[in-house]
Amino acid sequence: MTDILYYVGAFVVALGVLIAVHEFGHFWVARRLSVKVLRFSIGFGKPLWSRRVGEDRMELAIGAFPLGGYVKMLDETEGEVPPQELHRAFNRQKTWKRMAIVVAGPLFNFLFAILAYWAVYMVGVDGIKPVVGKVTESSIAQQAGFRAGDEILSIDGKEVQSWDQRRLYLFQRALDRARVNIEVRDAQGKVESRQLDLSNLPVEEVNASLLERGIGLIGFFPEPLPVIGAMEPGPAERAGMKIGDRLVEANGEPVPSWERLVEVISKSPGKPVHITAEREGARHDFEVTPDAVEQGGQTIGRINIRPRFTDIPDSMRVKVRFGVVEALTEGVRNTWSMSVLTLEMLYRMLKLEVSARNISGPITIAQYAGYSAKVGFEQYVLFLAVISISLGVLNLLPIPVLDGGHLMYYIIETIKGSPLSERTMMLGQQVGVALLGGLMMLAFYNDLTRIFQ
Repeated sequence: MTDILYYVGAFVVALGVLIAVHEFGHFWVARRLSVKVLRFSIGFGKPLWSRRVGEDRMELAIGAFPLGGYVKMLDETEGEVPPQELHRAFNRQKTWKRMAIVVAGPLFNFLFAILAYWAVYMVGVDGIKPVVGKVTESSIAQQAGFRAGDEILSIDGKEVQSWDQRRLYLFQRALDRARVNIEVRDAQGKVESRQLDLSNLPVEEVNASLLERGIGLIGFFPEPLPVIGAMEPGPAERAGMKIGDRLVEANGEPVPSWERLVEVISKSPGKPVHITAEREGARHDFEVTPDAVEQGGQTIGRINIRPRFTDIPDSMRVKVRFGVVEALTEGVRNTWSMSVLTLEMLYRMLKLEVSARNISGPITIAQYAGYSAKVGFEQYVLFLAVISISLGVLNLLPIPVLDGGHLMYYIIETIKGSPLSERTMMLGQQVGVALLGGLMMLAFYNDLTRIFQ
């Protein structure tokens, strides 16, 4: 229960910050272009809190439903405007001014991401040395000559300081089906070049596990101990097991490692497993019946526990830090790469080349928010940067009801010399709402299947 509240809290804070940034973009540019702002709201629905500020008595508000926000401007299409204020109405502005106001929201999301990366990289981000811990049999990495102990120095001439530092770049090169040149220092200290041929890598492998599952490079990872480090509602909890229990036997056989326990549990879907665990110096026996779940076309057992890991040795820890200019350059590069990658993945989903299961909804985002907040403030800020980029890209899509849809209307108006008819815009709004509704339903479905699979 505590974890759920933590995740929800981290999610609400993240959402509030990013919505405020987005709407502030609209507000700031509108004010600079002399458009009157009536309300600045974080959230929709009945205000939980509101206050009037400034000469225009603009209303600041926090709505009951936090999934969004808006800036309401003086506009003849939404109500009567006093004659003396017609020059401040949004609909009376030149097309370029309306376009600037609409685009400002997503642009502020991108600017926030750049500044977030910049700040974090100047302070420094904890990471793990880019040392290969394992190479998967018959993988692209093995064919390229990678071996355990290789330390990655650079990728296509770009310096690598930590294991995850150039993952975004590899995503893009994988989508381009390119060959990637990697400089490594082997276990004997010799510097060599290896070439990853990504030309035949299936597009569906371009995901969060690209390096490990798609390419076959597995970095250093703390050893999982046969000790319960985390637990979710499920068979183990119902049987009375607790976090901290050291698992010593399963069905009468010793459990020397976490992998051995996973092997026993996986082979026993729906069948009772007798587990002996040590707790505070005493032994306890449990009968646990694993849930049957589908994974990779097979039915396996799962009892909803995760291991405790050994500590990362100091020799494998690094702190990625840049100077002022270099940190800003990294921020711009990461924001650009993430934006392009997001658009390309969406395009490939439309072409049915990439699974729509990659779309995440608020449940998954809340989980990542909680995880990153627990890891540390720097990781939480990096999480905010990634979500801010996603919001910026999403809002620029040419879908009516989004900023990109309004921008599309204004571009058409500029070309044809007059606004679209109200009927056409209303029809577009309905299509936009239907598309967004379908997208949200798909995202929720993906979230729920990740939880219960």
